[in-house]
Amino acid sequence: MPTAIELHNVSWRRGEQTILQGIDWVVEQGQHWAVLGLNGSGKTSILNMINGYMWPTSGEISVLGRRFGTVDLRELRKSIGWVSSSLQEKIRPNEQALDIVISGRHASIGLYAEIESEDRCKAQRLMEDLGCAHLLGRAYQTCSQGEKQKLLIARALMASPKLLILDEASNGLDFISREALLQSIDRLAARSDAPTLLLVTHHTEEISAVFSHSLLIRRGEIFARGRSEDVLTEEKLSEFFEMPVAVERQGGRAWLSVR
Repeated sequence: MPTAIELHNVSWRRGEQTILQGIDWVVEQGQHWAVLGLNGSGKTSILNMINGYMWPTSGEISVLGRRFGTVDLRELRKSIGWVSSSLQEKIRPNEQALDIVISGRHASIGLYAEIESEDRCKAQRLMEDLGCAHLLGRAYQTCSQGEKQKLLIARALMASPKLLILDEASNGLDFISREALLQSIDRLAARSDAPTLLLVTHHTEEISAVFSHSLLIRRGEIFARGRSEDVLTEEKLSEFFEMPVAVERQGGRAWLSVR
């Protein structure tokens, strides 16, 4: 099966400090993975490498079947959607919701070209699919945090990416908004034309059943990887977090508590 991501013995050092060490990870196209790790674990460094913003000190990287060093990374990035809370800060407060979504077609912040009717229809359809069609005609500054995240996901989907990275998409959301966003992600993952999804999170309870595989990263190294049901266990997670935890499964999700 074609691969979406291949990292082979990837390491990255900044001066005398080793940030990533010996990363081996393969994601097949169509698989949906969760990436779990605490602050400073190396998650963001891996994402920057996948997007070609950082180059490994050693090792090999291929994304969407294209090996780094043989591909124009600017072109490759057009096939990768990356949604993060930091992107919210770059959107102008008075930007209209529909324009934000359509801007994803051009990978721009703001719209600087005439809107094609085909793009308008696609943007409206994506907003409907993600449960935010009610935001049509609304300015960005009037949207809640959860609504903003849905708009940014729709924006990322405008370019029909083959790989979509959701980088702590639930950060800053209250419980109700988080659950609504996670339900939208589940619906997206269930579509036959869904891109390969990476959900980057600190919280196991955000990893729904659609994320069949999980990667645990700690202190710049892979701690565990594989089927989520095999990785997100009390034994592995207690060792991973270096404290005894209990796992209660509800709705296909692993909810943790400290023993």
